[in-house]
Parts: sequence; C-alpha cells; structure tokens
Amino acid sequence: MSPSKILFKLTGSIACYKACNLISKWVQEGHEVQVVASQAALKFVGASTFEGLTGKPVFHDLYEDGKQMAHINLVKWADITVLCPATANTVNKLAQGLGDDLLSSLFLAHDFKKPYFIAPAMNTAMYRHPATQGSLQKLEAWGINILPTGEGRLACGDVGEGKLLEPELIAKYVDHALARPAETSTPKLRFLITSGGTEEPIDGVRSISNFSSGRTGSEFADYLYSQGHDVSLLRAERAMPATELVAETTFKSFHDLDHGLQELLSTQHYDCVIHLAAVSDYTVDHLLINGEKVDPGTDTKFSSDEDITLNLARNYKIVDRIHRYSKNANVLLVAFKLTNNATEVEREKAILHLLEHSLADIVVQNDLTEVNPEKGQHRAAIYSGNRLDKHVDTKSDLIQSVLQLVSQSIQEKENTDAALS
Repeated sequence: MSPSKILFKLTGSIACYKACNLISKWVQEGHEVQVVASQAALKFVGASTFEGLTGKPVFHDLYEDGKQMAHINLVKWADITVLCPATANTVNKLAQGLGDDLLSSLFLAHDFKKPYFIAPAMNTAMYRHPATQGSLQKLEAWGINILPTGEGRLACGDVGEGKLLEPELIAKYVDHALARPAETSTPKLRFLITSGGTEEPIDGVRSISNFSSGRTGSEFADYLYSQGHDVSLLRAERAMPATELVAETTFKSFHDLDHGLQELLSTQHYDCVIHLAAVSDYTVDHLLINGEKVDPGTDTKFSSDEDITLNLARNYKIVDRIHRYSKNANVLLVAFKLTNNATEVEREKAILHLLEHSLADIVVQNDLTEVNPEKGQHRAAIYSGNRLDKHVDTKSDLIQSVLQLVSQSIQEKENTDAALS
C-alpha cells in the first residue's frame, strides 16, 4: 500500500510482542504509525518500546492532560486503523458500543469511510464463544475488516483457533483489502468460487465421486485475488486449495456443498458466483446386500464378500438454486458445462439446456477431448447469455476473459439500473 497514516491499537494480550514486529515493518516501509495502547497492553509491552519503534509518544489515557480530544483528533488524522491484537473483551465491548476507555471511544468516533481492521487473539474457547462470534459478525456487518486467526499451540497450552496471525500475513491481508484492481477501469468485486468434486458416501471407506481436482477453481481464486478482488473459495476437501490468502471453506458431499452455498450466499453479499464444482447427479439412496435393503453409512464398512447393488436417487441441480439462495438479487452467475467427445450440435444443445434451467449469465463450455494440462491446452467456448462471446485455447486466457466479461456485465447491469431509477 502507498505510505499511510496508521492508527495502531493494542489490547492486553501476550501477542502484543508480535504486533511490535508489524509496527516495525510498516515504519520501515515509510508509513506513519501512531500507537494507542490499553492499560492492559502496556503490562505486556512497555510504552518506551512502542515510542522507540514509531518515534511517537503512546496514547493510553482517555483523560490525559492536553489530550482529551485524542479520540476525535486521532480518527481524523488516520488513514486506516488496525486493532492488533484484539482480545475477546475488547471485541465484545466494541460490538456493544461501549466507550469507557480511549480505545473504545476511538471506535465510537470512527469514520466508517476509512478502513478498520481487527486481528483477534485469544483462547480457542473464548474465540468460539457465541458472544464473541456474534460480536465479530456484527462488526463485520458494520463494515469492519475481521481477519481470521491462526491455529496452533496457544500461550495457555491449548491447541486450536485464536492464535494471532503472523505479522507478514496481517500485512498481506491489509495490503489486499486496500489494493485497487490491477485494471483501474475494473471495480473491486466479491467472488464466490466453487471447485472440486462431490463424494457421495457408500460406507465409511467407499464413495461415488469424479476426477475433478479443483485445479481450475484454485487458479481462478489466485488470479482474481492477485488482481485486487475479494475471493471466497468453497472447495471439496480433496480439491486443490488456493495459494493466496482467500477465504476457504470445504465440502464433501452434494448436500454439504448445497448447505455451504446457502449459508454463504444468504449471509454475505457477492457480486459473482463462479460455479466450477463437479456436482454428482446422483446420491446413494440405499444398498441391496444379499437382497436385503441397507442404508448407506459412514460408520461402517460393508464386506467385499457380499453381493451389493447400489440404488441411486437423482439430485436436483444446485446451479438452478444459486440465484434463489443469493442475498444479492443481482448476483452474476458463471456456470460451466463439461462434455466428453461431443459434437458441435451436442455442445450447443447442452449449453442452451443449462442456460434455460439455471438462468446463468455466462456459460463456459469445454470438452474433455480438448483439455490437456501437460500441453497447456484448455480450449473453451465462452457464452454471454445464449450468444457465443469467444473461444479461448489456454486456461490463463479463459480466466482473464471470464473476469473481463464479468466486469462488463456487472457494469452494464449497474448502468441499466441507474437509468431505470
């Protein structure tokens, strides 16, 4: 990010020592950092340390002589605010709108046109407590950037969530949140990408699945993130993860994926869904073992010495429900249609059928016979509505072309809505 005035707030956690590294990093990069510390934070790291790192006196007392308007003046001064580490007590105070000390008063005076980041650090039980999770969700709904926590051994000896992210990761999250898309004409968008194949359980060790690796979804996520967009990746457990710091959740079965999509789309605003997941058309309804009807189950292993017949039930099309699930009524849907050794007529028929039942805005069609990762070949046809937009020959061309078409489509929708209003 360009040189900024950073209001850096610390609360009482042993993780304050990590915050010192982050402050030092930003000062060395040319940012102006002003530290505000709670009385508890100063129990872990002294004011002289922060003053040495920043070259500025530390603010810590709401009623300090000559500084009683600090909670107003500092907010006006700062370009961005970072609360790191954020304890459970402080998170819950901010969400309740309390202002009984300098840090919480600063939040009440916060200018919501300016970015505010919270990096939690606490015990796993405190982090997972319904009060804390509810507060984090409320703060995020207000527009605050809530960073995830790390996992590992905590200061108390427990192992789990709640660990403060490493300074380098916090810096990357902040840099990305403040970054503009690489193409200045492209608005910053929020993408939800599904990838990988569903697994329909037969028993605890067997399932029906497909060959999807999730590689394309991972590459979409990495590219869109690198271009300055916000990305969530909903991927199969065995699918390739993203290498960038995108928000990831996983699914296993058809119903896991469906539930995950409903949860994300109904609670968060996305501009575009790129639905790449290879979804099973069938779920195991029951088995016939030696003529006896048995339900599938993940807590057993059926003997291979017995005759087994699988009875499948057809699944509904998740892609048809994405618009219905979405909190954003104008969400753009990019759907993918894979064929295998299909003729041009068969491909066009498959595309038109998908467009008809899914109401997808953009459809990407490719055929297995024209995909060869070893040779870098990934031929695809991209349709905008029922109109062929272009053919591409490589995956990088595909990803860039889809982003360009998505940006154009969203801009056109916004222009149309503005003209009608």
